[in-house]
Amino acid sequence: MKHIRPTFFLVAIALLFSSCAYQNIFENEQTNSLQDLLTIDSTHQHRINVDDKISVSVWNHDNMSIGSLFGIHNSNQVYGKWVMVDAAGYIMVPKIGKVRLGGLTCLEAADTLVSIYSTILVDPNLVVKVLNRDVTILGEVRSPGKYILEKESNTLTEIIGSAQGLEFYADKKKIQLIRNNKSYQIDFTKLVDNNYQILVQAGDVINVHARRGKSIDKKAPTLIPFASALTALAVIVSIISK
Repeated sequence: MKHIRPTFFLVAIALLFSSCAYQNIFENEQTNSLQDLLTIDSTHQHRINVDDKISVSVWNHDNMSIGSLFGIHNSNQVYGKWVMVDAAGYIMVPKIGKVRLGGLTCLEAADTLVSIYSTILVDPNLVVKVLNRDVTILGEVRSPGKYILEKESNTLTEIIGSAQGLEFYADKKKIQLIRNNKSYQIDFTKLVDNNYQILVQAGDVINVHARRGKSIDKKAPTLIPFASALTALAVIVSIISK
């Protein structure tokens, strides 16, 4: 009977710690230097990629537009009209046909289309937009999900604000940004204190880790009765073993 007590406690402790284990599917010990993020030019512009959803707005020519900003057609990604960039970087433009925009910024794409439309229109005025430029934010924020980047330049602080801010258990010193299969760990308190920011890009995934205390706090209502039961059993075992 004397051998029961140590064995019992070893099993109990193992169960207790395994129930408190917290695993994060994005956890990655290998992180890259933040200098890669901080040295990004603030004038960075998105370059049109394969599968991007493009709208083309031609002033006063809805019949030549694809989701016009200027007319009756909504340019929203969900409800509006758009065309997808194919594997070779081309889109199909009304009255024109296939035009290659892959690798260009929106301003460069607009200039390209202006030169083409000038053959059939007088002084064409048009805007090119990428409608599916978004970032994903997960973890300890009040409203996780995908967020469209409406501007060319968007800071990490703005994106967290769009997600309605950090939750109570958010670890402000452990915010993970995943870009192009590289992981970066960011101390958000330093970003705010030093008044400089990291710019996010389309396709970024932001994961706000939880403080270690969260898993224990969340399971406390279950663990406390369990711990009390263990204590009672330990007392009974100690009495029987005497």
